[in-house]
Amino acid sequence: MGNLFGRKKQTRVTEQDKAILQLKQQRDKLRQYQKKINLQLEKERLLARQLLKDGKKEKALLLLKKKRYQEQLLDKTENQISNLETMVQDLEFAQIEKKVIDGLKVGNQCLKKMHEVMSIEEVERIMDETQDSIEYQRQIDEMLAGSLSQEDEDAVLAELDAIIQGDVELPEVPSDELPEAPEKKPEKERSRKKPERELLAA
Repeated sequence: MGNLFGRKKQTRVTEQDKAILQLKQQRDKLRQYQKKINLQLEKERLLARQLLKDGKKEKALLLLKKKRYQEQLLDKTENQISNLETMVQDLEFAQIEKKVIDGLKVGNQCLKKMHEVMSIEEVERIMDETQDSIEYQRQIDEMLAGSLSQEDEDAVLAELDAIIQGDVELPEVPSDELPEAPEKKPEKERSRKKPERELLAA
C-alpha cells in the first residue's frame, strides 16, 4: 500500500522531448571539442615561435599550416553549434504552438457545448422577457409613486406659465380684521383667588 500511494507520477516523455535532448547533447559535445581545439592551437602557436627561434623554419611553417586547418574546423564547428541551437529553439517553439492549439481546440469544444445548450433564439427570448419585466416594474413604480402623465405635466406647466403672465387670478387676501384673542389673566391673580374659594368651601 505504501508503494502504491508513495509512487511518484511519471511524466510522459514525447518524441520531441527526446529529439531536443539529443540535439542539446550534440551541441555540448561540439562545445567541448571547441575548447580542446582552442587549447591545442595556443600550444601550437607557442611551439611555432620556439621553432623559429631555433632556426627550424620548415617545421614551423608545417605547424602553422596544421594550425590554419584546425582553425577552419573550428569555424565549421561554430556553424554546426549555431544550427543545432536553431533547431532546438524551433522544436521547443513547436511544442508551445501545439499546446496553444490543443488549448484552442478544448476551448472551441466547450463553446460548442454552451451554444448547444443556449441557442440564439433562447437568448432572444430571455432578453425579451427581461425587457418586459423591466417595463412592468417601471409601470408599478410609477403607480406607487403617483407620477403624473405627460398630459398632466403639460397642464401643470401651462398653469405655471399663466400665473407668471398674470392671466390667472389668485384668491384675494381677506381685508377684515382678525378677532382679538382673549386676554390671559396673570398667574398671581389665579393663585390669589384659589385660597378664597377654599375658604368659602370650608
